[in-house]
Amino acid sequence: MTTASGPRVGLFVTCLVDSIRPSVGFAALRLLEEAGCSVEVPPQQTCCGQPAYNSGDDADAASLARRVIETFEPYDYVVLPSGSCAGSIRHGYPELLAGDPAWAARAERLAAKTHEIMSFLVDVLGFTPEGRRLDATATYHDSCAGLRELGVSAQPR
Repeated sequence: MTTASGPRVGLFVTCLVDSIRPSVGFAALRLLEEAGCSVEVPPQQTCCGQPAYNSGDDADAASLARRVIETFEPYDYVVLPSGSCAGSIRHGYPELLAGDPAWAARAERLAAKTHEIMSFLVDVLGFTPEGRRLDATATYHDSCAGLRELGVSAQPR
């Protein structure tokens, strides 16, 4: 947990980042802190439920969605270093829980404050890191879910 005076951000690290690429999670944390956010990584977070949702297991997906909602409701924003998981929360949760009166509005509220990290930094905070230059040519490939589900294209560039 950090103690910046900016918005209180719940960093959703995702299964892939947690298991295979933890350096991405640490880099995301540093960027958010540099942007002035107070960042927390809730220890009780779990999978967003996208694998269950994509395979048609709505019961398990809804159970995971409810747990994620309970975990991240207290934050001003939920930020993820993954377009597909952010898309799952922003678009999948409201659809998945639409017929559940106790959870539909909660899913909509969480969806509204959930962002892929580059979109959050640029579109919400207006943040661009200062004093950094890559003295090389870089190739960037848009994330399928980030581009198609969330419209993240110009922000990472």
